[in-house]
Amino acid sequence: MPSAFQLQCHLVLIFLAASKGETRYLEVRNAGEDDPFLLLSEDLKRELSAGQIYRRSLRCIDMLSTEGQFTFTADQPQLHCATFFIGEPEELITIHYDFVNINCRGGDFLKVFDGWILKGEKFPSSLDHPLTTSQRYVDFCESGNVQRSIRSSQNVAMIFFRIQQPGNGFTVTVKKNSNLFPCNVISQTPSGRFTMVIPHQHRNCSFSIIYPVEIKISDLILGHLNGLFLKKPSTGCAGVGDFVELLGGAGLDPSKMFPLADLCHSFHGSAQMKIGCDNTVLRMVSSGKHINRVTFEYQQLDLQETETRKENSIEEFCFPSI
Repeated sequence: MPSAFQLQCHLVLIFLAASKGETRYLEVRNAGEDDPFLLLSEDLKRELSAGQIYRRSLRCIDMLSTEGQFTFTADQPQLHCATFFIGEPEELITIHYDFVNINCRGGDFLKVFDGWILKGEKFPSSLDHPLTTSQRYVDFCESGNVQRSIRSSQNVAMIFFRIQQPGNGFTVTVKKNSNLFPCNVISQTPSGRFTMVIPHQHRNCSFSIIYPVEIKISDLILGHLNGLFLKKPSTGCAGVGDFVELLGGAGLDPSKMFPLADLCHSFHGSAQMKIGCDNTVLRMVSSGKHINRVTFEYQQLDLQETETRKENSIEEFCFPSI
């Protein structure tokens, strides 16, 4: 069985559905029990590739991984609703308000958040995002027509909303834009391959995989400047401005996860680790002085292996093994 954290991230537990009837929105999981992020059928993908605009109604708790126009109309008071948007690693998400009919003065709200929030934990973490937490929220009731389009800083974003009057609602258009240098990413799939490049930027970037995985780093370049590799300390990464760390935990925020390994030396070859945590993160810390690059691939751990480890109480944290 998937863990509670995975079920939260895969669809619904940002908010505990407080009002009666919200459990029916769990039907979204039927789109793919084995891989809830893959919400689009092949028929729909072919339909979209023909140039048609995808349109559908939103559920109170929903997840979208495609462009299109989406409408929510309340059929009863809806107090705790959210829609999660996710794109490919190299995509940014733009949310545009086409139509909004809510009662701001009566307590309704409609807010976009730049990233995801799960039980108070944020992705990207506050340490890794260019905006402060308050700046990451855009409240329609405060901005109105001033800011009708909001673009995310990474491949995930979300909206929170409360609509108390039946018949009220909103329509948004979601579009995706290319991102030449993806930084913070949540993977849609339990396996894949990715290259992260930070070109002379002082920033920290996290790649989050919400599955227990085996991760293999095949290429790491740190401190590259004019074709030369700067000498690194012989032990540890303390005091080094550029390094990669592997993190594991049961939450969403990388800053609250357990450090499993640090890599502060450039290498070509293979370094791999099995991480049995609900969430695995590869995080690159960059001073901005150099061009840093890491290539890695990952695949989901066998369920039987993770269950056996947990039954034997071998956490060590989430049983990392090289």
